[in-house]
Amino acid sequence: MTSPESTPLTPWDEHNQKLIANVQPPDWQNPVPEGNYNLVVIGAGAAGLISAAIGAGLGAKVALIERKLLGGDCLNVGCVPSKALIRAARAAADVRNAGEFGVRVPDGVEIDFPAIMERMRRLRAKISPVDSAERYREMGVDVFLGQARFLDSNRVEVGGQQLLYSKAVIATGARAIELPIPGLSEAGCLTNETIFSLTELPRRLAVIGAGPIGCELAQSFQRFGSEVTLVEQICQILPREDREAAQTVERQFERDGIKTLCEAKIERIEKRGEERVLHLERHGEKVELIVDQILIGVGRAPNVEGLGLDDVGVKYDARKGVEVDDYLRTSNSSIYACGDICLPQKFTHTADASAQIVVQNALFGILNLVQGGRKKFSDLIIPWCTYTDPEIAHVGLYEKEAQDKGIEVETYSHSFADVDRAILEGEEDGFVKIHVRKGTDKILGATIVARHAGEMISEITAVMNTGKGLGALGSTIHPYPTQAEAIKRVAGAYTRTRLTPGLKKFFTRWMAWTR
Repeated sequence: MTSPESTPLTPWDEHNQKLIANVQPPDWQNPVPEGNYNLVVIGAGAAGLISAAIGAGLGAKVALIERKLLGGDCLNVGCVPSKALIRAARAAADVRNAGEFGVRVPDGVEIDFPAIMERMRRLRAKISPVDSAERYREMGVDVFLGQARFLDSNRVEVGGQQLLYSKAVIATGARAIELPIPGLSEAGCLTNETIFSLTELPRRLAVIGAGPIGCELAQSFQRFGSEVTLVEQICQILPREDREAAQTVERQFERDGIKTLCEAKIERIEKRGEERVLHLERHGEKVELIVDQILIGVGRAPNVEGLGLDDVGVKYDARKGVEVDDYLRTSNSSIYACGDICLPQKFTHTADASAQIVVQNALFGILNLVQGGRKKFSDLIIPWCTYTDPEIAHVGLYEKEAQDKGIEVETYSHSFADVDRAILEGEEDGFVKIHVRKGTDKILGATIVARHAGEMISEITAVMNTGKGLGALGSTIHPYPTQAEAIKRVAGAYTRTRLTPGLKKFFTRWMAWTR
């Protein structure tokens, strides 16, 4: 069995050993390549796995190359472990708030952090067979473990062997980076790639960066019992999101006890014994923040190194990643890219969708032209969700984005404070907000803030995908009572605006005449 020194996953317990057996088998023997591959996929994260699976399912001869762990960030150090912790943190918060529902919980309820982390590792290992090397071999994919490097437009090398290919896909993803803060390297820090190896809860935790990763983990660790301080350079948390949405989450952070330092610049960090000291400048004042651990929740770098991209004429930027066109083709017509290595939207579901485009365009280019054109990434309508409590889910344009594009919008919203199910659940602090093109019911974008907003946004996304408008949501029957009723209420608000004074006067006369 692989030793713990050869993998970033610790502790070296039965769960991590099971995980490694699936996603980096220590006794794996790379196959001997024979003939020409229709598709060589470099990187076995979400984008690469989907590319390989679809290609093999369509009958292509496919090779899949991974230098680290199959499953990529999502399985190993991203979506899967983080959502396990978020669920545990919600359970802790529900216990603390149980009195509001008439449920009396004894004082001194204990948070067993090692058990929380053990559960995460157990569930991650349980999920891992889906991304395993053996499963992909059974699909007919040739799986190679090792560093890939392009030799030319038809050859790639891995583990001393050369693979011939017709088309290649770069899906090497991105990684956490260390911020250029003086003293940070010496003081040491956690990233999303190392925090899931903790077995002891930090008493005091500084989270640098109030984006999705920083906010999700800050709230979770605060609920576990850490004293969390969230440090952000600009004036609000989740700066990409709708301001009202971000403020709703920030109110919950205050209730949870998170200390938020916005508009704070970190000048340097030093280590004093076992403590880390952040020297901040905020509103013209010098501030010292003393903590036990630092989590970097911001900063990603594309994995472009060591691939030999220059040798095959693939253009890339060290910060933005591989350059692609709307068909996800690189500057080398034989090589495509998908997922975090080339897209600004770094979500697993976006990687999945982009992989489907890549395989169709790479393998069936001529057929696509006959059928009316290749698939474009710009045609996708992409939702996303930040898994704080409450969650923020969004799809399409924000109001400001629409205005910047010169599109006039009308916005309709409804608060959960007026939705029966939300009142009964004690989850009234949230809303549904939908933007439509002025004078029409065409949905341009939507934001939902609710405990399960990520489960609700797909209804709006589906309507946008079909080309239907807000009126279609209004005519959709929603079960009562559900929080999704708020979506119907928003549509109802739009419908009422269509009732002009003249039309209302006509209906009034009609009703009087028909009595």
